[in-house]
Amino acid sequence: MTDRNTNNVPKTALFVCFGGMSNVGVLTGLAGLEVMKQLGRQKACVFCLGGLPTQSPSVLEKTDQARRIVTVDGCAMNCARKIVEEAGYTPDATLNLVTDCGIPKKSSLDYSDQDLQTAARAILGAIT
Repeated sequence: MTDRNTNNVPKTALFVCFGGMSNVGVLTGLAGLEVMKQLGRQKACVFCLGGLPTQSPSVLEKTDQARRIVTVDGCAMNCARKIVEEAGYTPDATLNLVTDCGIPKKSSLDYSDQDLQTAARAILGAIT
C-alpha cells in the first residue's frame, strides 16, 4: 500500500461551507482559516469545495491523498457534508456550528469573537 499523503498534500482536508448569507456560514470559513493558521497548512487546509461537484482533477487527487476529511457546515442544510458525500467521499468527521456548537444562525453577518473561537476549537477537536 502506498502512502496516501504524497506531493505535500495537507493531512486533513477541511471542506467548509463559507456561505455569506448568514453568520454561521461566514464563521465556517473564518474558523477554518484560523485553524490553518494555528496548525499550519501541512496539518490542515481548507480545500476547494466547488472542485468536487465540478470534478476538478487536482481537487479530487488532493482529496484522495488527504489522510482525513472534515466537513464544517454552518446550518441544518449541511451543504458541505452533502457535497463531499455526493462526490463519493466519507468524511472522517462532520461539524455543524448550529447543532454541535450552539451558535444561533442569523441572517446578518454579526458574530462575536467568542463564536469564532468556539467554532475554531470545535474544528480542532474534529481534526484530532
